[in-house]
This record gives sequence, C-alpha cells and structure tokens, in this order.
Amino acid sequence: MTAPDDVRLASRGGLSAAVTRPLGDLLAAGLVLIAVGWALSLQRKIGLDLYPQQFFAAMLFFTLPLAYLSLPARRGTVRSRVPWIDVALALVAMAAVGFVAVEYPRLVLMIFARPPEIWVPGLIIIALLLEALRRATGWALVLIIAVFLLYALFGDLFPGRLQGRPQSWQLLSGYMAVDSNGILGLPISVASTVVVAFILFGVLLGITGGSQFFTDAAMLAMGRFRGGSMKIAVLASGLFGSISGSAVANVVGTGVVTIPMIKRDGYPAHKAGAIEAVASTGGQLMPPVMGAAAFLMAEFLAVPYSEIVLAALVPAILYYVALFIQADLEAAKLGIRRVPASEIPRGRDVALGLHFVLAFAVLIYLLFWQRYQPERAALWAVLALCGTALLLGYKGQRPTIAALFGSIAKTGHSVLEILLISAASGIVIGVLNITGLSFNLTYALVQVGGGSAVMLLALSAIVCIILGMGLPTLGVYVLLAALVAPALIEVGIEPIAAHLYVLYFGMMSMITPPIALAAFAAASIAKAPAMATGWSAMRFGWSAYVIPVLFAFSPTLILIGGPTEIAFAVVTAGIGVWLVSSALAGYFARPLGLLQRVLFACAGLMALVPASAFPGAVLTDALGVALGAGLMLADALAARRHVAGEAAE
Repeated sequence: MTAPDDVRLASRGGLSAAVTRPLGDLLAAGLVLIAVGWALSLQRKIGLDLYPQQFFAAMLFFTLPLAYLSLPARRGTVRSRVPWIDVALALVAMAAVGFVAVEYPRLVLMIFARPPEIWVPGLIIIALLLEALRRATGWALVLIIAVFLLYALFGDLFPGRLQGRPQSWQLLSGYMAVDSNGILGLPISVASTVVVAFILFGVLLGITGGSQFFTDAAMLAMGRFRGGSMKIAVLASGLFGSISGSAVANVVGTGVVTIPMIKRDGYPAHKAGAIEAVASTGGQLMPPVMGAAAFLMAEFLAVPYSEIVLAALVPAILYYVALFIQADLEAAKLGIRRVPASEIPRGRDVALGLHFVLAFAVLIYLLFWQRYQPERAALWAVLALCGTALLLGYKGQRPTIAALFGSIAKTGHSVLEILLISAASGIVIGVLNITGLSFNLTYALVQVGGGSAVMLLALSAIVCIILGMGLPTLGVYVLLAALVAPALIEVGIEPIAAHLYVLYFGMMSMITPPIALAAFAAASIAKAPAMATGWSAMRFGWSAYVIPVLFAFSPTLILIGGPTEIAFAVVTAGIGVWLVSSALAGYFARPLGLLQRVLFACAGLMALVPASAFPGAVLTDALGVALGAGLMLADALAARRHVAGEAAE
C-alpha cells in the first residue's frame, strides 16, 4: 500500500510533533486570549486605539498558521512530523496577515487605488485561507466560494438578471483582504468574539465535570421510564448541543454513550443512530445558547441576541416534544422498558453537581435582564463555573488549575474550523456586495416564485437543503442569509421568521439524505446502514420540516403577536405535534392501523396550522383539535377494553 503524501513528506523531513504541538498550543491559546481581551475592552484600558478589523486580522494571524501546523494536507491522515512546506506556509500566512493588521489604517484608504502592497498580501491571504479551509472541512465550501470569486471576475458573462459587474483581480483580492465587507467582516467578527467565549464555556463544562452532570441528570430524570435510554439521548444531546453548536460534534460527544445504551435496550441500530442524530442536530436550535449561527443572525438582523432566543424558543420546544413523544411511543410499540436501576445514578450524587446550574443562571440573567453583550455574559458564566467547580467539584473530583489553563489552548483548537469558515464566508458576502449579486439574486428568486410566498418558501427549502449538503451549519447559514432570506423578506415574511426559516432548513441537511453528516456520523457509531439511519432521522425530525413553514405564515409561533393569539397557537401546535408523532410512530395507546394513522396525521396537521395563518384558519385549528381529541379518546378506550378482556380471560 502506498503511503499518503503527508506521511511520505513528513518521513523525509519537517518539524517533529515535539516542536509543533507546543507551538500549536501557543497559537491556539493566543487567539483565545486575544478574543477574551477584546471582549473585555482591554485594548482601550492600555491606551490602544484599534480598528475592529485589526483585531480580526490578529485572530487570523494566529488561526492560519495553527491550521497549517495542525491540519495535514490530506484529510484523515495522521502525521508524526509537519512537512517544511507547511511550516513555510504558516510563516507566509503570518507575514501577510500581520502586515495587514499593522498597516490596516493606511491600507483601507487605498483599496480602489489597487497598489501592489494591498493586492499581493490579499492574494496570499485568500489562497492560504481557502487551502486551510479545504484541510478543515473538505472541498464543498471551497468550491462554492471559488464559484463566487469567478462570478466576481466574470459577472458580465452571466445572462439576464444574474449579470454582475466584473471586477479586476487586483481590486478583488485587495477588497476581500482589507475591506470590512470581506474576510475581515461580519462572520469573523461574531466568531472571534461571541463564538470563542461560548466554546470556552463548553470546553470548561467538559473539564469541570459539567457535561457529565447533565448526562447524569438526564439519566436520573428519564431512566425510570419506558424507553428511558432514548429519552436520555434526547435530553442529554439537547443540553449538550445547545452549548457546542455543532451537530456532528454533538453526535460524537454524546452518541458514544447513548447509542450503545439505546441498542442494548432492544432498539434497531438505525433507529438508535437516527434519534441521536436528530437530538444532537436540534441542539443548534435550543436556547439559551443555541449554535454559532444564532449569534450571527442577531448581527445580520441588528437585534439583541435575546430577541433571537425568544423567537427560537417555541419552535425548539416543539421540535424536542415531537422527538420525545416518538421516543416514548416507539418504546411502547417495541415493548422496551426502563434502564436497569443499577445504571441510574443516585439522586444525592447528582445533586452535588447542581452548582453547575449557577453558571447558566448567571448567563441567562446577564443576557436577558442586564442586556450584556453575549461574549461578556459568557465570560462571567465561565468565571462562575470555574469558581464553583474549584470549590465543590463533582463526584469527589475537582479540576486542577493546570487543567483550567489547558482549556484555553483546547478552546483555540476547537474554534479553528469555525474561524476558518467564518473568514471564508466573508468572501461570499464581499462578492455579493461588490458585484450587486445580492439584489439580482433576490429579484430572480422572487420572479421564479411568481411573487407567491408559498412557491418561494418551497423553492427556498429546496435550495437550503441542497446548499447545506456537506457544509457546516455556520457556513450554510451565511450563504442562505445572504442569498435566500432577502427574497423571503421581499414577499412579506417577517425578517426574523425568514432567517429562522433558512437556518432550520439549512440545518436539516444534517439529517436529510443523500448527504446527512450528523445521521451518517451516528450510523458509524451505531454500526447501522447510513441511508437507513438518514431516512429514519428524517422521520424522527419531521417537525423541523413543518414548523418553519407555519411560523413563516404566522409569526405567533415565534412569539410575535398578542398574548391570547400566541397562547392559542402554542397549545394547538403542541396537540398537533402529539397527533402527527403518533401517526408516524404507528402507536398511541395501542398499535394504530393505516386508516387511524392517516386520520391522526390529518387531525395533527390541521391543529398545527396557527389560527392567524390565513382567514378561517381558526376553524381548521378547532376541527383538528376536536377530531384529534376524539381519535385519542377512542383509541384509549379501545386499549382499556382490550386490557380488561385479556384480564377476564
């Protein structure tokens, strides 16, 4: 077998891991410390007056060399030495980005003059950024960004409304590297501040035992009920996912524990993987933390993050209610019982970790009541977490000071991919701005949809899922927020509903075949067929395909409207979710026949439609609730008679 290129290169020379590993840790710690310092405005306290773009360039100064020292050219390979070519690329990246960071106040005034001192480092930064992105995420996002760059260069060759203003390569490279609408723009702004702070919080939860506490709490709460293992997966993955913000990382982090437990209880392997994938993917929708895309959404919409959280709350709850109900009904249908008592932690042991809740209380209080910036609120939560963990520990163990300091470098390695995606996403936004493509594409989508909100929502859902295939959620959201959301807003959809809509459908690419990264990761852990796991995940996650359509037409589900309207919409939606979940599981109080399943599904879908979605929708709601209540009652009475008949025999 031929050795991979990286292995052959490394064997001929390069820096050993004994040198590059501490260098990498130093770079990783450096980018986190700079982000923390900026969030605390330390630069002002020491008298430095910097442009934000100089800070973002400083983040890239650490990020790009870290990528070349830690990521092999061929993904999936392991190298014992870093080839000299990668060391050289790391140094060139530092030189180019460092020059932009130091000279930014002068360079930003000369973008359109196109001097070599702008476009030369610009070309270097773009090329090295795209190569680092390829190493981190694969070819998909790199190819999409390359298409945008080609459009910027040759936009005049496109037909009709898609025709754009062509740009010279010198102007384009300088603009992307220096302008605030390019690489040093909004996406990296959010990633460098908010995302770094929250990932630090998540890493510290793992080091201090907080993640184990939440898993134990989920097991204690759900282990004594039928199908307890599936319910543990739903609860634990939702809690962990709301912090980490990465569907695949959630699957790997919690799935190694929950999937074998679910399989051992008797669930088919593909269903065990599917429910873990759906639960982990939904973590990006679950307040209070949500995923990195939610912070970017707040910046795009220019609203407080707390407003995004409130809007996302009811849809996220309905998502997990649907998943939880299906877990319960699947357990009833398959005759699966509770988790063995020996595996359930004792309540008094779990209670010793309640101090971890304090960190979340601090976070929520500062975000919602004190209106702190998200990154500052997260840093205060980090301080509370470290304090209580050092004082009280969990299960007799306390983190060492060395471990807490080690979390800084670990966080830097964890945010590397997000920072690369964010920086590269700035290229997309830059192309949209400099060529006029954003306006042209919005106009074209509205024309294709015929000005119809229904048609445009359907087209947008398809575009979102296709663009999302194989891409990380943050990259998906940036593309969709720039390309699709403006068209939805143009036909009258509430701006926050439009952005949540594209986030939902972009995120659902994680569990939608043919490329369903979260489902496939879960399938590999479950040792189940990948496609079977993907199709099963679509069934478990059905609500995420329906609920966004509902809040697009009636924003009562995202808490926009009068209190009575909102309460009515939430209650009827909850009933609708229960009915449709029963239809999909094929079980309510007993197994359902085909006709019953169809009736349950029809009643549920009618109940799901908000009363304000269209004139007369309140009657649809009432009919759905009434029909559903009748079906539930009839099935419960039939099940009781069946049990009584068996007892009499």
